[in-house]
Amino acid sequence: QVQLVESGGDSVQAGGSLRLSCAASGATRSTVCMAWFRQAPGKNREGVARLHRSSGRTDYARGLMGRFTISQDYARNTLYLQIHSLKAEDTGMYYCAALSTWYGAGCPPGSDEYTYWGQGTQVTVSS
Repeated sequence: QVQLVESGGDSVQAGGSLRLSCAASGATRSTVCMAWFRQAPGKNREGVARLHRSSGRTDYARGLMGRFTISQDYARNTLYLQIHSLKAEDTGMYYCAALSTWYGAGCPPGSDEYTYWGQGTQVTVSS
């Protein structure tokens, strides 16, 4: 089992920046991929970015690369999401997710593939 705890969400003005963190504990050595998803009010959960823990490969949802940067501190089992130039449409709950079994070079974009989920951290952007 892997436990994930997100933090760093806040209420900010448009144009600001945030860094979200996801602390992993438990069977972290088994995790292959970690990812960030978000869910805006009244909308479906969508992928933001994903990271392959051993190769370091990162992938982003279309249109989000540039303002979003996913990274990790492997030794601390912590995943980060840096967000710049925040927009009102970035408002939502941001979730960290992880999976243990994956053989592809890049991590899967879909939420159904991920086994472990955190409780989320709220980001609210006001214009």
